[in-house]
Amino acid sequence: MFVRKGKLLSNTTLFDESFKTVCTAAGLIDASGAPTVSAHRLRHTLGTQLAEGGARIQTIMAILGHKSAAMSMIYSRISDPEVRRQYEDALVAGGRIAGPAAEMLRAGTLDEASVHWLQTNFLKTELELGHCLRLPAEGPCECDLMLTCSKFLTTSEYAPRLRARLDVEVTLADDARIHGWPREVERHEAARRRLLDLLRDLDEAESSHHG
Repeated sequence: MFVRKGKLLSNTTLFDESFKTVCTAAGLIDASGAPTVSAHRLRHTLGTQLAEGGARIQTIMAILGHKSAAMSMIYSRISDPEVRRQYEDALVAGGRIAGPAAEMLRAGTLDEASVHWLQTNFLKTELELGHCLRLPAEGPCECDLMLTCSKFLTTSEYAPRLRARLDVEVTLADDARIHGWPREVERHEAARRRLLDLLRDLDEAESSHHG
């Protein structure tokens, strides 16, 4: 995009020299005269601000051009206080929760180490429809559907996604009936019932038009 005399301008010309000029004028230079601000540092600032503003890992990946979630996770670790705030907003401040892990949290049966891990990693436990509270030592969840996992938990924030997933399961069950696939009908009906149970626990069943 940036061309001079038919040649692409280098990063040095586009960024480094400009930053040096601005930093020198603003007095933002170290003892050796080198700028104390760089384009890369601003990039890290943007990533941290996105995480602190509640942006999802996928959003940070897209904006910063990361190819793996692990790279974007750095900003979540930097912003652990914000992740802890999200955990407290969702689970401590009286918000409605549902799922097999909900009763465990209400009863306070999680040990202190587990609670601390969740407080500082809540953002990273997010799934499509809620959160998986399995700790790193337990390994990845082996359930075919997270809705059946004993460590699955969801909140009212996910109600629109739960309803959308409910619509999909109803459509798939109807399609399986048309094709005469009873096992598939049973599978999708089981998921439909589980989704309805979660929505009822969240007091969100009223807005769902499925029996």
